[in-house]
Amino acid sequence: MKQIILGTAGHIDHGKTSLIKAVSGIDTDRLKEEKKRGITIELGFASLDLPDGQHVGIVDVPGHEKFVKNMVAGATGIDIVVMVIAADEGVMPQTREHMEICTLLGVRHGFVALTKTDMVDEEWLELAMDDIQSFTRDTFLDGQPIVPVSSITGDGIPEFIATLQTICKEVPERKQTGLFRLPVDRVFTMKGFGTVITGSLVSGKIAVGETIMIYPSGIKSKVRGLQVHNQSVNEALAGQRTAINFQGLDMAAVERGNVLARPDTLSPSYMADIAFQYLASTAKPLKNRTRIRFHTGTSEIMGNLILLDREELAPGESAAVQVRLDTPTALVKEDRYVIRSYSPVRTIGGGQVLDPIPAKHKRFRSDIADTLNALADMPPEEVIGFHARQAGFGGTEHNELRLVTNLPDKKLDAAVSAMLSRRDLIMVDRDRRLYVHADTYARLRQLVLDQLGRYHAAHPLKAGMPREELRSKFPAHIHPKLAPQVLNQMLKAKELAAEEDTIRLAGHRVSLAGDQSQLKDKILQAYTRGGITPPYFKEICQTLKVEARDARDVLQLLVEENRLVKVKEELYFQRDVIDDLQARLVAHLRDKGVITTPEFKDMTGASRKYVIPLAEFFDARNVTIRVGDTRQLRKG
Repeated sequence: MKQIILGTAGHIDHGKTSLIKAVSGIDTDRLKEEKKRGITIELGFASLDLPDGQHVGIVDVPGHEKFVKNMVAGATGIDIVVMVIAADEGVMPQTREHMEICTLLGVRHGFVALTKTDMVDEEWLELAMDDIQSFTRDTFLDGQPIVPVSSITGDGIPEFIATLQTICKEVPERKQTGLFRLPVDRVFTMKGFGTVITGSLVSGKIAVGETIMIYPSGIKSKVRGLQVHNQSVNEALAGQRTAINFQGLDMAAVERGNVLARPDTLSPSYMADIAFQYLASTAKPLKNRTRIRFHTGTSEIMGNLILLDREELAPGESAAVQVRLDTPTALVKEDRYVIRSYSPVRTIGGGQVLDPIPAKHKRFRSDIADTLNALADMPPEEVIGFHARQAGFGGTEHNELRLVTNLPDKKLDAAVSAMLSRRDLIMVDRDRRLYVHADTYARLRQLVLDQLGRYHAAHPLKAGMPREELRSKFPAHIHPKLAPQVLNQMLKAKELAAEEDTIRLAGHRVSLAGDQSQLKDKILQAYTRGGITPPYFKEICQTLKVEARDARDVLQLLVEENRLVKVKEELYFQRDVIDDLQARLVAHLRDKGVITTPEFKDMTGASRKYVIPLAEFFDARNVTIRVGDTRQLRKG
């Protein structure tokens, strides 16, 4: 059996609540003020079992212009609308605005209930019917039944129920998705139960015992109990009016406009890219950065409308725009929304969400505007590709792809698998199911090649670029697993070569010019002659009359070739000298057990300016360990 929600719409005092009571036996006006004033202020809820067994949840909305935001909250998630028009008044201002709202929210099924027929004669009733047919022309209610009813006498109620039953059969099954979402429309406490939240379950399902998260606050709580149409159940499904009792949740922690979902499945954002239809009934063009009220789900959020490719939008025009909000909201692609003006408050447009978690766009970029305009009708793999490119070096997680595609899990998995097999997408983090686009992967590969090429050109005598220095050249927002993966692939492909802490282009070889080759020989000879008391680097530069920057590259080459050993800054020794000294030091310690600084000085025959750095060098190399004023052979 399909899960169907019926919503009312129409002008104040046209009999919406009375009609629902006549049909279902339930008075949806529950507040004292509503009883006192005789008008609906808040959303009301009822249910109805049709003769064929179809169960229908009912949302009754207020008709007064001051409570339109409550009406919008109630219209979210409805499958069928009954447009209630009183026979004695006909089409009124809120009738028209409610029709616009239902159209913008994507309602496609419904009919008209012509109420209060007991208050007019036959001639007036015919005029009212003509008025309604003219009003519904070219709308989603064009050609749909107009059912005359009287909630007082009961006339037309059987025909109303029969019409509703017929239209229920026309409503398609809801799109199946694993993403549970319930926009909150009411929060209250019940003695012995605690906090209860109600709403229309717009997608997915939820079961007793599951943990949910309140968005955008991020507060978590466990489902203690579920009711659907006042019946306790273990599981609630999309399309059902649902009441959820939570364990240990403070009523103050949740409010209308919040969204319930499983933890970490939604991504609250201060922005959304939207397909916006500016109503033809508006009085003047809409300017960039207009202050607006953004209604989605059951929320109303203040924000600004950013026109991406123009300075103003004329009445009746549509465009892809970005809305920037004062507080975050949790959306999914294809969510419907309504925009109302800031002041005076009136519905001015709406449409559907194109990208629920976008980047902040610069205006007048034709590539962005064109892509957003095409996004609504793109095939799934193109949508995934677009968002993967937009994510860049940070990558996009599988759960983010659920939000930006709104695909059922099986279809999303199939699309991602096909793109992975073609290597249009590259898996970077298997645990988090994070992907980058192939173009991004190629851009990083080229960045590595360019950086190493420039480094080799600037430092021709260095065997390679230090890995840490190369890492510092990567974009700041890069995913930590992406760069190592790219480098490993390039090493396997023999595009790169690595030695210890350096990395180089595979074809790079150190080649000395004639004068550099001579300088290299002179420097090595100076260190060889110096033996255990070599000159400091600065002294060599002075002796050879060479610039330090020229000599340092040659010196580093000798270190990389393992012909010199760096003991400390500016102090280097010829490799054989260090190896010989280490052998004598180890032999002494194996024989004597310890060595003092004076003993080590006698062993080297050098002054303290060499002895202390050498002793600390062997400590750092893990040959020796200092114990008080002596040194011992380090174990192992």
